Amino acid sequence: MADPADNLRSFVRARASTGPEDTVVWWTGNVHSQAPGENHRHLFRFEGFNVGRMVEVDGGWRFLAREAAFYQDPRTGGILDSWTDPDTGAEHEVLHIWNDPVNQDLLLDGPRGPWRAPVTEVGGDVMWAQDILLAYPSPLPVAAYPDNSADDVYRAAELFQFFCRRADLDAADLPSVPCHFSWTRLAPWLPWMRRGARPGGLVYHCHGAKLGGYDELPEHLRKYVAAHDPKFAHSPEEWSAPNETSWTYFRKRHPQG
Repeated sequence: MADPADNLRSFVRARASTGPEDTVVWWTGNVHSQAPGENHRHLFRFEGFNVGRMVEVDGGWRFLAREAAFYQDPRTGGILDSWTDPDTGAEHEVLHIWNDPVNQDLLLDGPRGPWRAPVTEVGGDVMWAQDILLAYPSPLPVAAYPDNSADDVYRAAELFQFFCRRADLDAADLPSVPCHFSWTRLAPWLPWMRRGARPGGLVYHCHGAKLGGYDELPEHLRKYVAAHDPKFAHSPEEWSAPNETSWTYFRKRHPQG
């Protein structure tokens, strides 16, 4: 694991596969609010998946993927069509996550420097940590979207941990190895919540696993995708950019705020 090339290849096998097939990862968890002077609130259950495949390129790998995730009733787990703000009583349409694409280059020497994926080994377990701290111009500037955005800079943290077994990685004939993961996200209020400049934001806390294929997703997710956007059952055919986010997706759906 000290060798960057071995580290990268092992991570690719844990996160996805060195083979040509699609890899599906599924997660579930909860979304809580945090705001000054308020107790945390459990706003949603949250469930989703990513479907992608690795393509080997000079110096590493290119990951072609799309992902969908759904805000659910915190009590029943049903996928929501609308959400009632507990403070204002206003009802808002829920915009679920339909991110197409969410592509990524995994390179030994990329635009941000050499490959770095901190790894820890404990007994027979291998653990990668990825802290992705984001700050970039918001797709929803406050002047144009005063009800949907609190800052002209989008700031968030995406905190991942991936877990697999050393014995699986040592089986060199396996292009893909079993993997579990956790994901924590600290982010502003979602644009469709229409909370504007109100202080506070959201905490996502989820866990999940790599599945054997799309057919292993829970049936209710497969039915929802089939009814709303069937292309999310497969990875993209070709590389494209830029990536989609909840903020850019909202802008497409609501160009005038």
